[in-house]
Amino acid sequence: MNKSVIPAPEPAVTKSGRKKISSTAKGSLTMVAMAIMIITSILSMRGLPSEAKFGVQSIFYYVFAAIVFLLPYSLVCAELASTYTKAGGLYRWVSEAFGPRWGWTAMYLEWQTIIIWFPTVLMFGAVSLAFVFWPESFDTKLASNKIYTLIIALAVYWGVTFNSFRGQKSANKLSTLGGLFGTIIPGAILLVLGVIYVCTGKPDALTPMPFFPDFSNMSTIVLAASIFLFYGGMEIQAVHINDMNNPAKEFPKSVFLAIIVIVAVYALGTLVIGMVIPSQEIDLLQSLLVSYNALWASFGLEWLGNVMALVIMFGVIGQVSALVTGPATGLMAVAQSGYLPMSLQKVNENGVNKSILIIEGVFVSLLSLILIVLPTVESAYQIMSQMATIIYLIMVLLIYGAFIRLRRTQPNKTRGFRVPGGKFGEIIICGIGIIGALLALVLSYIPPSQISTGSPIVYVGIILIGVAVFVAIPLFIYSKRKPSWRNPNAHFYPFDWQIEGRKPSEVSKWAPGYVPTEDEVEEAETQAINTHGTGKH
Repeated sequence: MNKSVIPAPEPAVTKSGRKKISSTAKGSLTMVAMAIMIITSILSMRGLPSEAKFGVQSIFYYVFAAIVFLLPYSLVCAELASTYTKAGGLYRWVSEAFGPRWGWTAMYLEWQTIIIWFPTVLMFGAVSLAFVFWPESFDTKLASNKIYTLIIALAVYWGVTFNSFRGQKSANKLSTLGGLFGTIIPGAILLVLGVIYVCTGKPDALTPMPFFPDFSNMSTIVLAASIFLFYGGMEIQAVHINDMNNPAKEFPKSVFLAIIVIVAVYALGTLVIGMVIPSQEIDLLQSLLVSYNALWASFGLEWLGNVMALVIMFGVIGQVSALVTGPATGLMAVAQSGYLPMSLQKVNENGVNKSILIIEGVFVSLLSLILIVLPTVESAYQIMSQMATIIYLIMVLLIYGAFIRLRRTQPNKTRGFRVPGGKFGEIIICGIGIIGALLALVLSYIPPSQISTGSPIVYVGIILIGVAVFVAIPLFIYSKRKPSWRNPNAHFYPFDWQIEGRKPSEVSKWAPGYVPTEDEVEEAETQAINTHGTGKH
């Protein structure tokens, strides 16, 4: 009988005495738990109303985005995560290919994307909580109140952050429970209610339209570009793969299980909302809750709509928990390798970097104040979503570039999962993924015709300036790096090119399946510490 073997815990220090900052949740993530965390990171019920405006065309957008973005990106992330299983996630992937300058930039862009994205999901959480009360007319008015939204958003965010201070295991538990009971189950309920709604002959509000959209009117399909960010996040939980017993085999399985659930809930759930609410009456923040109310009311169970609002709010809490710690853990890897000041490298007794989480919280709090200066909560939601989409897609392009280069520079590296098709598969997968990301990038700059966002010039100007500033920040910080930022007593597993003594752009001469010895790793780390801040990688 085969029994799962729990690996022995790693020593707390290296052979030379450098302290390892290791996860307190080692072995706590099963394949299913990781899948739920990935689903929680990606699947957000808040995204359904924006695509429901497109009626049956939303199915085209979901399938199109899944083919040109979700599937190829998931395959690439699965190969990278199952190949480079040491700490760092995407920071390690990109650094292995292009050096730490661009690895740090990619990690920062992911972190900044989440920072910008947080207020949007927190707004949705506040709206969900508003619909817990009766009657619906009061719910709708409360959900549109900026002060109420701001207070609830900040309360939820800081509450989850303080829970994260207790350690990664505590954060993982809240993320898993929130994802299961606050996102996956409500999503399944929405689909079941939709089927019953159709089978019982209830009125259908879907506007008749062709399956394929009118591509000649670009402003009408801008909201569809945001679907790429709905599918974003496959790389986020890769920083936690060391919390799995066998990440090389289990992580890819988690990825593909997550894909099936995500696409099904998004595509079918969007149609259900479109059946219940006419397209012209759909509000990006409120329509999901209104749909639950209408569905339950059609069966004489109005009060269950308020219950659904409560569990969806729990789902938001779980999603925030999953995303508060993921990018922050990646930034901790950046700090350990010496590219952030020593003041940002300290962890508490639970192995959590409170300083980074607090800085993250300050950013989120300040961005949430945008609610006060934009014309409506809905316009604030849209402009921040589009800015986050653009920044995220820049990071995605860096990951595709890293994948392509690493296939060339490390052809003999053992890969737990490999994108199928050999060289041809690499060209097709990366070609489709890169073209899709570039298309969404361009569309994200066009003001949507469906939403009032104020002056188009101001809208585009805010996005352009914001993106430029956010891309410049990590490059500026990297240029100011100092040798003193590298703690000689802290362990960060060196990159392969450092161990081998080559440049990131040079092809590795290691034999297939070669694993560096402990002495080689120690020597490379010592060399990296001694020369830190002087290289040009």
